[in-house]
Amino acid sequence: PSLPILLSVLWEAATSGSTKFQISFKKYIAPWQRAKIKEVVSTYEMERLQQARISDERQRGLMDMMGGVLEVKKEDILRMVIPQPPFMAKADALWSEDERKQFKEYEKKVKELNEERDKYRKSLEAELKKLQNSIQESTQNFDDHLKRLFERRVKAEMVINQEELKINNIIFSLLLDEELSSREQFLNNYLLKKQEEKTKTAEAIQKAREDLDVFKEHHDMLVAEDKILDRSFKKEFSDILGHQVDVLYKLFKRRPRVHKQKTQADVTSLVPYGERPGSAKLNKENLAQLMKSMDELDNINNMPEGLDPSVWEHFCSTRRAKVENEYKVKQKAACLLEMTTFLRKRMEEDDIVHHEIEKVFHELIRLQDEKVRFQVNLTVQILLKQGQVELENFQLMLEYSDAILINKNIIEDLNSVIRTQGQKKVASMMESKEVHKGIYQIEWEHKKMEMEMEDLNQRAWDIEMLFFSRDRQKYLNEPNYENVIAIQIGIMEQTISVIDKTHKKNVENCKKLLKKLGKYSNQKDVANYTLSCNLREELVAVSERQDICNEIGSKLTCEKIARERYDNQLKQQKLLNISKQQAEQISILQAEVERLRMKTFPALIPM
Repeated sequence: PSLPILLSVLWEAATSGSTKFQISFKKYIAPWQRAKIKEVVSTYEMERLQQARISDERQRGLMDMMGGVLEVKKEDILRMVIPQPPFMAKADALWSEDERKQFKEYEKKVKELNEERDKYRKSLEAELKKLQNSIQESTQNFDDHLKRLFERRVKAEMVINQEELKINNIIFSLLLDEELSSREQFLNNYLLKKQEEKTKTAEAIQKAREDLDVFKEHHDMLVAEDKILDRSFKKEFSDILGHQVDVLYKLFKRRPRVHKQKTQADVTSLVPYGERPGSAKLNKENLAQLMKSMDELDNINNMPEGLDPSVWEHFCSTRRAKVENEYKVKQKAACLLEMTTFLRKRMEEDDIVHHEIEKVFHELIRLQDEKVRFQVNLTVQILLKQGQVELENFQLMLEYSDAILINKNIIEDLNSVIRTQGQKKVASMMESKEVHKGIYQIEWEHKKMEMEMEDLNQRAWDIEMLFFSRDRQKYLNEPNYENVIAIQIGIMEQTISVIDKTHKKNVENCKKLLKKLGKYSNQKDVANYTLSCNLREELVAVSERQDICNEIGSKLTCEKIARERYDNQLKQQKLLNISKQQAEQISILQAEVERLRMKTFPALIPM
C-alpha cells in the first residue's frame, strides 16, 4: 500500500530541480537508487501475487467443499433432479420385489419434489402479486407527488411572472417619469432662454421706437422747412415781374445731375441708424459734389435776361439753401426708412419669440397634463380566476329619459329573496359536498379493509409455507443438541489450530524465499553494475577501433562488421538458451509453490 507514496517521493526526488527559467533535463539516478526502486517494486509484486493466491485458494475451497455456494436457496429446488434407478431400463415383468419398492420410493420422491415445486411456484406468484401492488402504489404516489410538484412549479412560475410584470411596469413607469421630467426640465430651460430673448427684443424695440420718434420729429421739421422755403419763394421775389418769377421758379426747381455713390449703399453696421463711421465724411463729400454741380447752374450765363445780378445772387443763395435742405431731407428719409425696416424686423423677431414662448407654454401644459394622467391612471394587476374575463371600460349613459323610478322597499325585498335563495343554494351545495366526501370516505375504508384482508391472507400463506431448515429440525429432533454443538466447535477449533500452524510454516518458507530472492537480486545488481562499467570500456574501445577502421579503409571495416554481427548472433543464441533454462527453473519453482500452497488446505473429516 505504501508503494505509490514511495514511488511519488522517489520521482519527486529524481525530477525536482527546476529553477526560475525551468530548463527541462533528464535527472541522473544512481545505481543504488535504481536497486532500491527495483527492490520496492519486487516487494509490491510479491504482495500482490500473495493476495491473488489467497483469493484463488478461497475460491477453490468453496468449489470443492460446498459446490460453489455458501447457502442453499429456495430457487435451487427448480434445478434438483432425482436420478432414475438403473433397473428402470428393464421391463416391468423382470423387476424384483426390492426393485419395485425402490420404484415406489422413487415415485414418492418425485411426487414430493413436484409438490415442493408447486408450493414454491405459488409463493413466487404471491410475492409477484405483492410486488406488483407495491409497484403500482409507488408509481401512484410518485405520480401524485410529481403532480403536486408540477402544480407548485406552475404556481411559482405564475408568482415569478407576476413579480416580473410588476417590476417591468415599475421600470416602465420610472423610465416614463424620468423622460417626462427631463422633457419638462428641457422645456423650462428653453422657456427661460426665450423669455430672456423676449426681454432683449422688447428693450431693443422700445429703444428703436424712441429713436425713431425723435428722428421722425427731426425729419418732419426738415420737411416743414423745405415746404416753407418752397412756399416763400414767390414772396421773396415779389418785387420783380411775374414772368421772371415763373422763369426763376423753374430754375429753382431745376437740379443738377449727380452720379450716385455705391459706397453709401454698401456700408453696413450693427446699428443701422445714427452716426456711423465714415457717414459724416461721405455726406460732406456728396454735399460738396452737389454744391460743386450747383456752380454750373449758378453761372451768370444761366441768368435770365433783364434780371438784376443782385437778384440772381439772392436767387442762387436761396436755391443752394433749398438744395441743401432737400439733400438733408433725402438723407433723413433714407435713414428713417432704414430705421423703420430695422424696427419692423425687430418686431417680427419679437413676434417669432412670442409664438415660440406660447408654443413652449402649450407644450408644458400638455406635458403636465400627460404626467398627471400617468400618475392618476395607474396600472394595477388583478388576479382573475380561470374563466373570469375583465370587462372593458364603457361610457355610462347619463340620459335617463326612459327610466322608471322604483320604490326602495321593492328592491330590498327582491334582494332579500335573492339572498335567501342564494343561501339555500349554498347550503344544498355544502350538503352535496358532504355527501360526496362521505362516499369517498366509505370507498377509502372499503379499499383499506380489502388491502388488510389481502395482507392477512398473505400472512396466513406465509405461515403455511414457512421454511424449516435442517438446523431447526435437528434442534427439535436432537435431545442433546448442545453436546453435539460443543463437539462440532471442538473439531473446528482443532482444524483452525492446524490451519494456523500450516500458515505459519508457509509464511516462514515465503520469508526464506524472499531473502534468497533479495540476495539473488543484489547479486544481479552487482553484475549489472559490472556489466555497465565493462560496457563503458567497450564503448571506448569500439570508438577507438572505429576511428582506426576509418583510417585503415572500408574493406577491413566491412569484415569487422560481419564478424561483430556473427558474434552478436552467437551471444543472442546463448542468451536464448539461458532464458529457456531459467523459464524451466521458474516453472519448477511454481509447481513447488503450488504444492506447498495445497498443503495449507485443511483435511476435513466427514462426520
